[in-house]
Amino acid sequence: MYSTEDARRGAQRRLPRLVFDFIDGAAGREAGAQRNEVRFDDIYLQPRVMENVASRSLATEILGQKFDVPFGIAPMGMCNLVCPGADRILCKAAVQRAMPVCVSSAASSTLEDMREWAGNRAWFQLYYGQSEEASLAAVERAAEAGYDTLLLTADVPQVSRRVRDQRNGFNVPFTLTLTSFLDFAFHPRWSVSTLAAGIPSPKNMGKGDQFVRGASRAGADWEFLAKLRKTWQGNLIVKGITSAWDALRVRDAGVDALYVSNHGGRQLDSVPPAIDLLPRVREAVGKDMPLLFDSGVRNGEDVVKALALGADFVMLGRPVLFALGAAGEQGLSSMLDCYTKDTDAAIAQLGITSVAGLWSGVLYEPGTAAREGMSNLSHSLKVAARN
Repeated sequence: MYSTEDARRGAQRRLPRLVFDFIDGAAGREAGAQRNEVRFDDIYLQPRVMENVASRSLATEILGQKFDVPFGIAPMGMCNLVCPGADRILCKAAVQRAMPVCVSSAASSTLEDMREWAGNRAWFQLYYGQSEEASLAAVERAAEAGYDTLLLTADVPQVSRRVRDQRNGFNVPFTLTLTSFLDFAFHPRWSVSTLAAGIPSPKNMGKGDQFVRGASRAGADWEFLAKLRKTWQGNLIVKGITSAWDALRVRDAGVDALYVSNHGGRQLDSVPPAIDLLPRVREAVGKDMPLLFDSGVRNGEDVVKALALGADFVMLGRPVLFALGAAGEQGLSSMLDCYTKDTDAAIAQLGITSVAGLWSGVLYEPGTAAREGMSNLSHSLKVAARN
């Protein structure tokens, strides 16, 4: 595999339609998810020449942790549906490549196992559960397992209707229908390996609790955030920020970082492209507030664009699952190699030796701003020539 597109095509061939559509699908007509990707194509990078970029580094530090690359693995539920042992493969990659992996409340492996596999590279993502008591119990469980970074996902007060999942009869807990049975029958390699490993299910619910995908999560409100901040002693991130107003209020609630994301277009079809929202949030909270970003990133140059527009760190979602679905551990390794090499090559083209040197000045802005910039540059060169 040489690109996210390769991985997506491979996953589409190998996985049952029900599973592929669960990964690939989004809310409504799926226009929001498409805009997330397409918008990156309208953002240009300005190359520089004659800079000595022979020695480069992608190393990044955020929330007191040092990583070898400026991207990590976003929280995603039920990954073992894509290939047996997917969660363990993700943790292994996080350790080998010194990057974070976010463990979802809906993960198909226990948070304790994933903490053991990934060590301090594992972060825990919290969905508000059946009650405040159940949610805080999950937080306590994460603390006891040794997690020091927690993400509260705040942009799913109610799971949106996803047409592809409804057509395919996809539900959690999983129920077998005639349609899904035939779907699986036409993908025997996936079906045999998945049945042999055991049908995945969410593993991080409390005793007696059952994960209900369509349940309301509206309890993740401002009052709950205040309680969570008092309860959780480690790093606290709020995921799903799309407005400057929310960003300021969440920052003032005492969190350690904000996570700009529109959930990959899976929640609101009419949402603006996430990359357009990122600089607005950065402007609102200032330069010192750590910002994470996801939604629409499909290659290393997209990673660079997000960092230039204000992100401190970028998280990868669908591309990771496409790679796993296409070729398991080997596919994931190939995909992460692509992102690493493309990010490194991009900063070299920009005349920069580290991702820490990325800023909005590496972006090419056509139109008035560019003309004004060229006019100022021309004036400076004339002044220098006279002197």
